[in-house]
Amino acid sequence: MRIGAIEAGGTKFVCGVGNEHGVIEDSVSFPTELPEPTLERVIAYFSDKNVEAIGVGSFGPLDINRDSATYGYVTTTPKPGWNGYDVLGKLKKRFDVPYGWDTDVNAAALGEAKWGAAQGLDSCVYYTVGTGIGVGVLAEGKLVHGLIHPEGGHVLPRRHPDDDFPGLCPYHGDCLEGMAAGPSLEARWKAKGHELAPDHPAWAIEAYYLAQAVTGAILMLSPQKVIMGGGVMQQPQLFPLIREEVRRNLAGYVNAPAILSNIGDYIVPPGLGSRAGLCGALALGLEALTSRG
Repeated sequence: MRIGAIEAGGTKFVCGVGNEHGVIEDSVSFPTELPEPTLERVIAYFSDKNVEAIGVGSFGPLDINRDSATYGYVTTTPKPGWNGYDVLGKLKKRFDVPYGWDTDVNAAALGEAKWGAAQGLDSCVYYTVGTGIGVGVLAEGKLVHGLIHPEGGHVLPRRHPDDDFPGLCPYHGDCLEGMAAGPSLEARWKAKGHELAPDHPAWAIEAYYLAQAVTGAILMLSPQKVIMGGGVMQQPQLFPLIREEVRRNLAGYVNAPAILSNIGDYIVPPGLGSRAGLCGALALGLEALTSRG
């Protein structure tokens, strides 16, 4: 099979072609600009690829309700030019193939369950922590959508006692994304995350916020695996700090060996590495193709 995959991020688009085994055979990336020039580059890439289906995992929020008049649209994003844009409609005008359409983090969760760190499990939570914070949820073998889709990057955390940063989210101020996404790190400490030393106090505060979100996900969803990716999570010192905070938050209440004695294998980086989003989009395209058949 030849499946098209699009990881539509707020900073960059990654397009690729892969097969039903999760192998990406070719890919390209380019910056996310205004919708029209960005989608024209996507169309140009796939114009000679002869794909049988295309999966799109996109930054959001999105309309993923197939019965909605705006299915396939990006909705209330603050990203200039993209609010209310019909991404799927633009692609469908050029390629008459089945489409998978979901959030980038839901796609990554699906890819990790199919080929990555959650392989063989029927539930996982995937966090991406980068320019924004997103959460994808797989429960009982199915991606969770509900009223729209999970937006766990905008939960309201308890404030760290040593932190007076007001937050950056244009909607909520000091929500999780406003306090712990990459831009908030830079605004708070006047340096990009990768420029901060591993023992900088920034990381304890970052872990404090992220661990609250993970704790809530564990208590609410009881996932079999928590996967954390994105640019900020490239700092390896974050994982032990987050695991320690999660265990402190839970205080032994969740009586599961995975947390009590083996949390290093429970809260983990993506098994697919930087390809989690693109492989997830590939998995969406594969599901669209097989469900049509």
